[in-house]
Amino acid sequence: MNTRTLSFPWRARARGAVNSSAVGIAARWGFAARGVLYVLVGLIALRIAFGDSGGQADRGGALAVLSAQPLGSVLLWALGVGLVGMAVWRLSEALFGAAGEGGHKARKRLASAARCVFYAFVVYSVLMFAAGESGSGSGSGDQQSKDVTARALDLPGGRWLVGLAGAGIVVAGVWIAGRAVLRKYHKHLKLGAMSRKERRFTDVTGVVGGAARGAVFAVVGVFITRAALTYEPNEAKGLDDALRSFAETPTGPWLLALVAAGLACFGLFSFAMARWRRV
Repeated sequence: MNTRTLSFPWRARARGAVNSSAVGIAARWGFAARGVLYVLVGLIALRIAFGDSGGQADRGGALAVLSAQPLGSVLLWALGVGLVGMAVWRLSEALFGAAGEGGHKARKRLASAARCVFYAFVVYSVLMFAAGESGSGSGSGDQQSKDVTARALDLPGGRWLVGLAGAGIVVAGVWIAGRAVLRKYHKHLKLGAMSRKERRFTDVTGVVGGAARGAVFAVVGVFITRAALTYEPNEAKGLDDALRSFAETPTGPWLLALVAAGLACFGLFSFAMARWRRV
């Protein structure tokens, strides 16, 4: 036992708790819950591409689909609890560092903290929906995006803030897609324990799903940037409107169908991560 451990025994105990199998299980349930959301969003978007204009291709729409199933309330609570696991795992990474090389760097710990905050918000919306506050989880993401953009534009320097946020989301989308295509996720996987078929499945769903996810992020960022340039909050779009915009391209609904299938693939990739990711 070194001097640092003697001086901060509470920290050693906390790190031991974080490294326990319980947190690893929580992380895996979190990936599975994320996978459910993306598969449902992808399926809803596919239905829109083939002429069914009903339903929202976003988190709210996915929750509405789940709630309509037999034992829908149980499914919603299970989803919320799974996402709690994701938030707790990201918090542990922020506090004590992530698994793998360079996991203790400040940059990665800050990224984990940001992800923890994001998943905490998602958990809140899902659990409020499960508890009967449907407006908390199933409200239109498109309208929420417009409302947030309108409030931000009213702030001093609001156009710059919104423009920078939009540009940042575009960059994040390109970064997400690029890392997926380059298969950067390999460093997080237990590749030695995977069969050839399991690696192939993970690579197909990871590359296709990550590229589609990055493309959608980039499109959302473009619309937010346009809202800043035009000083018109209605130009901002959430996930549902951003997905529908793919159908307005010269390719028609086929591009939307391709992106929707990609998002469903990212959900399947999340299931693979739940099984094979090092946590």
